[in-house]
Amino acid sequence: MQELSIHRTNRERTETTISALIAAARDLFLSKGYAGTGTPEIVKKAGVTRGALYHHFEDKKALFAAVIEAELSAVADQIERAAPDASNPFDALVEGGRAFFDAMAVEERTRLILIEAPAVLGWEELRDMDRKHGGRTLHEGLDAAMKEGVIAKLPLETLATMLSALFDRGALAIESGANPGEVQQVIAAIFDGLRS
Repeated sequence: MQELSIHRTNRERTETTISALIAAARDLFLSKGYAGTGTPEIVKKAGVTRGALYHHFEDKKALFAAVIEAELSAVADQIERAAPDASNPFDALVEGGRAFFDAMAVEERTRLILIEAPAVLGWEELRDMDRKHGGRTLHEGLDAAMKEGVIAKLPLETLATMLSALFDRGALAIESGANPGEVQQVIAAIFDGLRS
């Protein structure tokens, strides 16, 4: 029984260290960019040793990937809360779209995910990460809407890829000063055009 208690404590310490590293790295990547952030700054801000950083992450790029994964997960969580499974599939798509833009407006998340991440990780790795998170929610929403017959049956993968690109461009436009309401209005009209 004592052994289990020690194991839990070690796991909690590990989770605390990883969370501190991700939070510190996120703050620094946002304020200084990936290239301008050094690992000594990250460990100092996180209050851990360099050894702890390299015990949990292969290098700065791996830590950056963990930051992006956490950001993508937060976006997907916000989408899922806004468009629960019980919703009408079409309304869920529209509400999920609104939630995406709201989620991307958080603390320069758009710059981190759509500008920094592709430059550091490459589009393929970012795409693969997104498929587990926000891309997954869009894919599932489109699939449900097609199965319910509320939108036209189209090649699902291609439609999800094209709409995902449209959402990303919309988020970048908002980040650059475009009116969020207008961007969301256009997205809603595009979804409306998919109705069967």
